[in-house]
Amino acid sequence: MLLYKGNSKGVVFVKLFRLAHSTSKNKWTHLFGFPIWFTYRFLYNWLFGIDIHESTQIGLNFVVWHGFGIVVHPQSIIGDNVTIHQNVTIGSSRNGGVPPIIGNNVIIGANALIIGDIKIGNNVVIGAGSVVVKDVPDNSVVAGNPAKIIKTI
Repeated sequence: MLLYKGNSKGVVFVKLFRLAHSTSKNKWTHLFGFPIWFTYRFLYNWLFGIDIHESTQIGLNFVVWHGFGIVVHPQSIIGDNVTIHQNVTIGSSRNGGVPPIIGNNVIIGANALIIGDIKIGNNVVIGAGSVVVKDVPDNSVVAGNPAKIIKTI
């Protein structure tokens, strides 16, 4: 839990997301888990502005810092050890479009946009304010609008 030091809101969000995610498996778990689902939706979608649908596939050790204004497409896939900062959008480029796939060990800076049918590789850092509309290879640091590789790690 050292990773979450000073981030109790992020810890509570991830735990409640995991519980709400477990209620979306079938109609029976959703029926009996309705209070958990409702609490998650009310607190995080409506009050805190974190719009991550409970059916989104998110790997282990997911970290949310300063969780306000985060929007993630319900069909996005997010790998293990991913950190997201405030005001991040991960979505499709058009209505009904394919959303991004985020690899493992990715850090997404504040106000970053990751849009379209793209893949973000493993061990990637996306700089604050970046607009990512193309695939990002493994072991890269990207920044800018549009995002460009500024360093290979």
